[in-house]
Amino acid sequence: MDYKSEYEAWRTSPVFDEETKQELSELRDEKEIEDRFYKQLSFGTGGLRGVIGAGTNRMNRYTVGKATQGLANFINSRTAEGSVAIAYDSRRMSPEFALEAALVLCANGIRTYLFESLRPTPELSFAVRYLKATAGIVVTASHNPPQYNGYKVYWSDGGQIVPPYDKQIIEEVGKVSDYAQIRRVSEDEAAASGLLKKIGQEVDDAYVAELKKTVLNPEVIRKMAQEIGIVYTPLNGTGYMPVTRVLKELGFSRVHVVPEQAKPDGNFPTLRYPNPEDPAAFTLALDLAQKTDADLVLATDPDADRLGVYVRDAKTGQYVPFTGNMSGLLIAEYELSQKRAKGLLPENPADGALITTIVSSDMAFAIGKEYGLTVIEVLTGFKYIGEQIKLFEEARERNGGKTDGAKYAYEYEFGFEESYGCLVGTHARDKDAVVAVVALCEAAAYYRSQGLTLWDQMQKMYEKYGYYRETLESVTLSGADGAKRITEIVRSLRENPPVRLGRYPVTATRDYERGIRTEADGTQTLVGLPKSNVLYFELGETGWCCVRPSGTEPKIKFYIGAKGRNTEEAEESVAEIKRELLKIAAAE
Repeated sequence: MDYKSEYEAWRTSPVFDEETKQELSELRDEKEIEDRFYKQLSFGTGGLRGVIGAGTNRMNRYTVGKATQGLANFINSRTAEGSVAIAYDSRRMSPEFALEAALVLCANGIRTYLFESLRPTPELSFAVRYLKATAGIVVTASHNPPQYNGYKVYWSDGGQIVPPYDKQIIEEVGKVSDYAQIRRVSEDEAAASGLLKKIGQEVDDAYVAELKKTVLNPEVIRKMAQEIGIVYTPLNGTGYMPVTRVLKELGFSRVHVVPEQAKPDGNFPTLRYPNPEDPAAFTLALDLAQKTDADLVLATDPDADRLGVYVRDAKTGQYVPFTGNMSGLLIAEYELSQKRAKGLLPENPADGALITTIVSSDMAFAIGKEYGLTVIEVLTGFKYIGEQIKLFEEARERNGGKTDGAKYAYEYEFGFEESYGCLVGTHARDKDAVVAVVALCEAAAYYRSQGLTLWDQMQKMYEKYGYYRETLESVTLSGADGAKRITEIVRSLRENPPVRLGRYPVTATRDYERGIRTEADGTQTLVGLPKSNVLYFELGETGWCCVRPSGTEPKIKFYIGAKGRNTEEAEESVAEIKRELLKIAAAE
C-alpha cells in the first residue's frame, strides 16, 4: 500500500476525528509516518496487537472498530441472536477501546456484556461460557511495553479463536475495506436499546467460586496457611482484586502486596515493561519479601494470565526464580500426585491428558509417564491447549459421556506452556494466573507440611525425572526492514537447515509450515499439527531447539531445551546450542 496516500487520506477524510488529524499533522519524521501507514495492523489468528496511535498500523478506535465490524459481520452471518462479552485491562486506552467495540457490536444488533471495570483475561474466558455468549473480546497487550495495546477474540467455548473460525473472521475483517463501513451508536443509544449490559459482581463471584473448587487439600491449607508468607505484585494490572480475594477466602493471611504496583496504571511507572518473565519486574517485590520474611514472591502480568515466581531456598535464604516451565511442572506434579493419591485420575490413567506445547520442557513427558497419562503436544499458544479441552468434551459427548482416549474422549488433567501460563481445572479455556496462584500457594502449604520448601520440591523433581533446562532468546527487529529480516532468517533456515549445532547432530527437522518431519537419513513423515511458520530441530537425547517469528511482536524467537546428568551439564548444553543457533541465524 502507498503509505503517503493513506497518510493524507487520514489527515483529510471526514471519517476521522479532529484529534486524529491533529496527531498526524504534527508528525515530522518520515520514517515514523511510513511505519504508521506502510501496512494495515494485521488481524491475525491472535487478534490485534500494536503501538497505540493514529494510523493503519497502530491501535486506535478505527482499527479496533474495523476488527469489531468484521467480527460482527461474522457473528450475524451465523446467528440472529448473537452476544459478546468484553473485558479489558489497565493499559492506556483499554476502557476506550472496549467501549468502542461494544458500541460497534450494539450498532450491529448484537447483545453486549461489558465489564464495569477492568478484569483479568481468564475471567473473560470464564464469562463467555457463564453468560452463554457467542464470542468474547479482551482488550490487552499482555506483558508488552506501555506503548502497546491489543485485542483478542474468543469463541463460545471460552477459548481463543482457532481454525476454522479464525481464518473466517480474518476474512470478514479484511472485507471492511473502508473505515466508513464501521457502524457505531452512542453509549446512550446502546443502553436505551437494551443491547448494552454492564456486568461485574455476579460474574466475579461465580469465577472465584470455581477457583476455590480446584483446591485438593483444603484441610492442609487450613492447617498451614498461617505459616506461608507471600509477597504479591499485580504489576499495576488486573490481578489485585481476584488474587487477594481468593487468597483471603482460602485462609492465606500473610499476604503483602507491593504498594507501588498495586493500583492499575497503564504507564507502569516502576517498570521497564510489565513482564513477570523479566527479573527487573521483581525488584520491589523481592525487597518487600526480604522485609516480610516471605516464602513466595508472585507477580501477574497486566491481564493476569501469566504468573512469575520466586521461591526462597531455606538453605541459603536467597530467593530463586522459577521459569515458566519450572512453575508449570511443579504445579503439574503436585496436582497429579494428589489426584492419584485421592483416586481422582481416570480408572485407566491413559484416558487422562496432560497437554503441553512444542516449545515447552520435555520433562512433561517424564511426568506423564509417571502417572500413566497421555501427553499431547500442541503448537505454541495456549489457545491450542484450550482447543483440546473442547475437542475432549465433544468426543466424550459422541461417546455417550464416557472417557476413552482411543476415541479422543480424554479427561483434561493439566495444561501448561513455557511462557508462564497454565490452567488448573476447566472453568476457563485460557491460561489463568489467578488459579495458578491458588495451586502454587496450596502446594507450598502441602510441602511445608512435609518439611519442604517449593525449591526443595523442585530439586526432588530433577532427581526423580532428570535435569532439564530450557531458555528463550528473543531478537527484536522493528519496522518494515525488521519484518523483512525476520522473514529472510526463517526462509534461509527452512531451505538450508543445519546438520549440527556445535557438538550435537540434528537428528530430525520438523517444518510445521510444510507439515513435514525429515530425519537425518531423509525419511519423511507428517507432523500431525496445523500449519505454522515454525522450524524445530531435534538433537537426539540431548535436546532440541525451535525458531519462530512472534505472532504479536516484531521479534524472532529461539527456544532451546536440553537434558543432562546434572544441572551443570544441562546448562552447558543449552548455552552451546543457543550460541550455535544464533550464530547461524546471524549469518543468514
